[in-house]
Amino acid sequence: MPEKRTSRRPARTQSKRAWSGRGHPADRRTGRARGRGKHGTGRSSRARSDRTRPAGSTGRARRNSRPAGSGADRGSGRRPSRRYRQGGIADQSLGTGRAVILILLITVLSVAFAVLMAHEHNLAQIRDSQTSDQQKYDFNPGRIITDKKFFDSSAMTSTQVQAFLNEQGASCTSDMCLRSAAFQTRSVAKDEQCNGYEGGGRQSAAQIIDQTARSCRISQRTLLVMLEKEQGLIRTTQPTERRYSAAMGLSCPDTAKCDATYSGFFNQVYGAAKRLRYYQGHPDQYNYHAGRVNTIAYNPDSSCGTGQVYIENTATALLYIYTPYQPDTAALTGRFGDRCSSYGNLNFSRLWRLWFGSTQ
Repeated sequence: MPEKRTSRRPARTQSKRAWSGRGHPADRRTGRARGRGKHGTGRSSRARSDRTRPAGSTGRARRNSRPAGSGADRGSGRRPSRRYRQGGIADQSLGTGRAVILILLITVLSVAFAVLMAHEHNLAQIRDSQTSDQQKYDFNPGRIITDKKFFDSSAMTSTQVQAFLNEQGASCTSDMCLRSAAFQTRSVAKDEQCNGYEGGGRQSAAQIIDQTARSCRISQRTLLVMLEKEQGLIRTTQPTERRYSAAMGLSCPDTAKCDATYSGFFNQVYGAAKRLRYYQGHPDQYNYHAGRVNTIAYNPDSSCGTGQVYIENTATALLYIYTPYQPDTAALTGRFGDRCSSYGNLNFSRLWRLWFGSTQ
């Protein structure tokens, strides 16, 4: 700014006004004055006093001692340099650019805030609807069961599982009843989902269920409920090989045949528990996620439509990945519903409450 301009120019000669009546500036430098001094020495007493006056003293010399470009020069009426004028225009442009950026930023934030408020409003409505479902039908589509209960692998012992099968299957008299059947097992190595399985011989259903639950860290109750909701194996009085081959409904899509790789009771139970853990470890590969609103169909038939569900926890997300449908109003209010009704996840909730109490 002012000091910078001064350094780029030669020093300006002192103004003529400052030296009026005191001789030529050059004479001052040599100690001479044009007129004779008071004592006839050829040296003006005024010049002598100016030379001996300390720097910064009062008077006209003090005003002229200011650097070029100081406040005195700005008030002297001299026209600002081209560089100064161009700098002012640049400053104005910069100020305008900042104002535009600020306006754009405010606009973006306003739009984002409006979108967020709309999302929160929609989310609140969905949650209110789910709470209403819980109160009316004892079923919350966004929180079918808590994570703690779903993953509690110490909920039952093998003996307790056997006692449960005996009680629930008491009416079954076939030699294939689940409470008395034995199934071929195999050893499975430990992996990132489960801690492996020590098999190789025939084991009871209770032993397979309990050992699988502990290996894959999933509740024995979860596996029991899934066996019933998929094939009715806990309470059926007419068990069949076909039911056992698809015991957990694993890799048995609604629109295709079951995958023979997972056929058999052991493969179904251990494979399903491992699959659930895989879902949990690789959520990005699937369409349903906890902590967000999800679009979930009512039926495999796309014409039956979809509904918005805010999935609250991991266990609920896994159940939807495994069985990707939610019950419609007809399913919630009636025993048989209509053509668009599906019951998989609704039955999971109802069976759990029937056998083990609250899912929450």
